[in-house]
Amino acid sequence: MVPLHAAIAVDNGTVLVLVTLIVLPIAAIAFARSGAAWKELGKGTFAIDQEVQPRQHAQPTQQAGRAVLEAEARQMLEAKSYRQRQRGEAPIDVETTMAHLLESAASTPTHDAELRAEVRRLVIARNERRIRQGQAPLDVEAETERQLARFA
Repeated sequence: MVPLHAAIAVDNGTVLVLVTLIVLPIAAIAFARSGAAWKELGKGTFAIDQEVQPRQHAQPTQQAGRAVLEAEARQMLEAKSYRQRQRGEAPIDVETTMAHLLESAASTPTHDAELRAEVRRLVIARNERRIRQGQAPLDVEAETERQLARFA
């Protein structure tokens, strides 16, 4: 007669194959049923589901922008004058300096020649691409002015 422990004796390879055959279907079923859980991952009250659109701030008008610029420049000049007075130095004349700054700001061109030349080169390059694509070229000077107006 064969002893009982010899009949039940199984080598390591057989145990590994049996465990794999038992666990594999269970794991496959669990994975198949977890699809809904994966779809919900990252959702909830504090989740960001889509890209947040940047807020569009109202652009100040030219006149309002100039008024703000003047007010800020005046504040900085008054602060500088106050600090000089605190140190015992002669304070600057805020009104004279302010008039000088506004005069120099009004006399400077809106775009320097280097920027204008770079934009012009970009327009020429764009025209070359348009011609290769079979499209009509743009007027270089008009397109340059239009592009520079976007920077103003």
